[in-house]
Amino acid sequence: MYFILSKVLLFLLYPALWVFVLLVIALIIKNNKRKQRLLIVAAVLLYVFSVPLFLNLFGHAWSVKTCVLNKNQIYSCAIILGGFSSVDKYGNSFFNEASDRFIEAVKLYNTGIVKQVLVSGGNGSLIQGYFKEATWVKTQLLIFKLPDTSILIENQSRNTIENAVFSKLLLQKSGVKPPYLLVTSDFHMRRAQIIFEKKGIPVIPYPCDFKISQNHFTWSDLVPDGDALGNWNIYLKEIVGYVVDKWK
Repeated sequence: MYFILSKVLLFLLYPALWVFVLLVIALIIKNNKRKQRLLIVAAVLLYVFSVPLFLNLFGHAWSVKTCVLNKNQIYSCAIILGGFSSVDKYGNSFFNEASDRFIEAVKLYNTGIVKQVLVSGGNGSLIQGYFKEATWVKTQLLIFKLPDTSILIENQSRNTIENAVFSKLLLQKSGVKPPYLLVTSDFHMRRAQIIFEKKGIPVIPYPCDFKISQNHFTWSDLVPDGDALGNWNIYLKEIVGYVVDKWK
């Protein structure tokens, strides 16, 4: 029920929806003074959420500090959270915009930093299909010459909480002991880390797939950008999830 409810109500977090609702109300009401106020609020919200400046400021504050790996230490396993591949209408699987998670998994193994790679991800769609992300990702890791014995897959999880629960069971069953690297997108790391640690899995954060600018401020950061508006959807979802998971 929690999984279904979170999916159904997710659209309520989108800033574009807030602006749209305010504009619709402004068109309906007859009081000119209230109409003007609603239009001003809608314009301010649209500007605030569409300029990169505010997104970057928040994103940097939200980010978990990237760990400095010990060059003399080999980590037992890199836990790669799913969400970086999808399936099209013809049933063909492909890497999406979060594919940096996969790239980091391959790099960590091929450079000898980790002994094994655990891919955690089933099907996070509200309407479940046959696609199991971790199962498909394993085929891609094999293409990149990772040995079958170095790959662990957990293909039942639908969200981050289940990522942690099922990964813990698999690690215990496989006898893989810490230290573990947790690899996921920068925007997702803060929430993912507390979930894994609350489930009793000590992890070292290894964020990737940065959605925010890593450069210094430029005047272009004050110019509205559609990508900034879309990325706020991602961060607002994480904020709500973080608060709920921490409270639970």
